[in-house]
Amino acid sequence: MTETTETTRSGRSPGGQLPLLAVTLGDPAGIGPEITARTLADPASAALGRGLAVGDAAVLRRAVALCGLDVRVNPVGGPGEARFAPGTIDVWDLGVAPDDLPWGRVNALAGRSAVAAIEAATRAALAGEVDAVVTSPINKEAIWAAGSRHLGHTEMLGELTGAARVDTMFVVRGLKIFFTTRHLALRKALDQLTEDRVAASIRHAVTALRVFGHDAPRLAVAAVNPHGGEGGHFGDEEITVLGPAVAGAVADGLDVRGPVPADAVFHQGLEGRFDGVLSHFHDQGHIPAKTVDFAGTVSVTVGLPILRTSVDHGTAFDLAGSGRASHATMAAAFRAAADFSRCTDRIRAAYGTAVAR
Repeated sequence: MTETTETTRSGRSPGGQLPLLAVTLGDPAGIGPEITARTLADPASAALGRGLAVGDAAVLRRAVALCGLDVRVNPVGGPGEARFAPGTIDVWDLGVAPDDLPWGRVNALAGRSAVAAIEAATRAALAGEVDAVVTSPINKEAIWAAGSRHLGHTEMLGELTGAARVDTMFVVRGLKIFFTTRHLALRKALDQLTEDRVAASIRHAVTALRVFGHDAPRLAVAAVNPHGGEGGHFGDEEITVLGPAVAGAVADGLDVRGPVPADAVFHQGLEGRFDGVLSHFHDQGHIPAKTVDFAGTVSVTVGLPILRTSVDHGTAFDLAGSGRASHATMAAAFRAAADFSRCTDRIRAAYGTAVAR
């Protein structure tokens, strides 16, 4: 896959300093603090970026003890106070949640803690105090109990940053997967596939590919019907909606191909024929990504004037407090943020005003 090489794979700046990544603890009653602690204590992560936990020091201490990690928790008042000393995890201590919240239960105080961490990390990213935000999972019921009206991370980040449009980009083994619709019933999602909507999703996906390192992006548009509809015999969306949207993009000079049958397009993308694939409903993009590499699939929110990566799983209340949660997905999100930190200037140019450092 063709990508620019403005910095090293670690995201190291020309001055040699590793990127500063704000890692939110997520819901304190879930596995977020645990997977954050394991990731930030891992020397492999420290070699890629300077990780600053954002949340409550008491919650992080409990997670460190639960995991049996030989590290010290160092509370700080903001990114500028972090020292990133060996054997230490710096945490921007917001002082919201205590260390005795019950594991695995919806709790308004846990929701308030999760929201406070997202808000603090986002403000720091907007101010240029951190290079990226990496988010642990939150519980929707908990944040609603705390008074939030947002459906989740993406909507909250969109409002906090004033983004005009936000989209989800999955990254799995170098392939980037986009979505025309996401959290809709399949019947409703198919009803919302219009030529204009698909055309807009194509443009946004191509822009995101450019922003995230592809100077000459190649996008494939997935079909929705078996065998791409077989000339209308198995459905006509490829003829009436997808084909015209692709033709319009090609006429505008974009390297867009399709519609390509969905049972082949993701494999072709992973082989390197395309840089990205536009899928049209939630599971069409999720299933291939998570089947290929569940732990390595990273969610990136595009359209924000800041860089945000995330794990793509929930709070796992059934595992919370057991010490058995794998941090592989968080480590992958951390690596992706360190890597994509080389794209922050492009992100700000495409999606927002440049931030003075």
